[in-house]
Amino acid sequence: MASTDRVYATYWIETAFPLEQAATTMAGEQSTGTFVRVPGETDELREAHAARVEDLVELGEVAAPSLPGSGLPKSGDARRRAARVILSWPIANFGPSLPNLLAAVAGNLSELKAFSGLKLLDLKLPPVFLERYQGPQFGVAGTRRLAGVYDRPIIGTIIKPSVGLSPEATAEQVRVLVEAGVDFIKDDELQSDGPHCPFDARVSAVMQVIRDHAERTGKKVMFAANLTGDMDEMRARHDHVLAEGGTCIMASMNSIGLPAMKMLRAHSQLPIHGHRNGWGMLGRSPATGMSFLAYQKLWRLAGIDHTHVNGIDNKFCEENDSVIASARECLTPMFDAPHPGCEIMPVFSSGQSARQAAPTFAALGSADLMFAAGGGIMAHPGGPAAGVRALRQAWDAAVAGVPIAEAARDAPELEAALAAFGG
Repeated sequence: MASTDRVYATYWIETAFPLEQAATTMAGEQSTGTFVRVPGETDELREAHAARVEDLVELGEVAAPSLPGSGLPKSGDARRRAARVILSWPIANFGPSLPNLLAAVAGNLSELKAFSGLKLLDLKLPPVFLERYQGPQFGVAGTRRLAGVYDRPIIGTIIKPSVGLSPEATAEQVRVLVEAGVDFIKDDELQSDGPHCPFDARVSAVMQVIRDHAERTGKKVMFAANLTGDMDEMRARHDHVLAEGGTCIMASMNSIGLPAMKMLRAHSQLPIHGHRNGWGMLGRSPATGMSFLAYQKLWRLAGIDHTHVNGIDNKFCEENDSVIASARECLTPMFDAPHPGCEIMPVFSSGQSARQAAPTFAALGSADLMFAAGGGIMAHPGGPAAGVRALRQAWDAAVAGVPIAEAARDAPELEAALAAFGG
């Protein structure tokens, strides 16, 4: 491990304290210091282990505190300013450990009284983390190979209703979807191993349908079975999916945590569909939490192969620019050559239909994505098969640079989708 390896973290802060003092407080709190110098905190120790303020850029004054509970300096000056701060730590403080990295770069920072706002914006990690973490096993290329889909987005959907269906009813819905021509189907994050739909029974019933369809058509649809649970449960559930011929598993990242994901990645022989449910608690506030750009880097190292990024004009609160920035980051290498890039496949979802294909491709500039539509497939006036064809037609037009209205003139399924999902 090179002594020069350092972790860099970028933050947005808001404070009434002098900016240099506030940044120094952050660095001290998350490395060698506390509110007062203590015995044993020698100059040599600080030189070797203290976090450093690498950059500090003032962003202007703010009218009111964004978060409650912040304090004022002894001067009584109530003016608050925002700034962008970059801190760095020697990797020797915590080693290449994601849980301990998270304690260092997040930890108690958002609770410090000096700040009325503090958000982690980005992370830059040294490649020494690759000595402990495997990163994605399949990523974009491996997922495409298992799904048999190249040169276009993987068209996906989700089982609905989210809960309440029996294993047999779930398998019947899957039968409709695979016959419609969909590439990817996932469990809802609310459905894992409830008594009305036990995991093993559901997976066995669904995979029987998928295997039968593959034998007839040569196309094996990818089904992401939600195995979220305790670690021993997840290992056993993975093994059941593998034994049934499945090609994907799904886990709720925030529910299981980074160490459990690392364990699952080490055990898995299948792509891991990382579901970010609960993400809003971390990312929605502009004044606290962390950005998706920082968040997904942790999970990529832990081993996910895909994750959700919302979608253009989605049903949630996220702005389009944020969605595209998230997707672009998933496809961007984490480390400089010659180290592995750890790219993962972004999943566009949340109220998507044929109308979002062209703006998504125009903004992202890539078809390396999953495009998941529920109502955009199931609620098509011509039925699910027409819904899938409409999405394919929309994406073919987007990649070819053909305006969607022009493409729809020769594609009745697309024309019907544009009429049904207008606005």
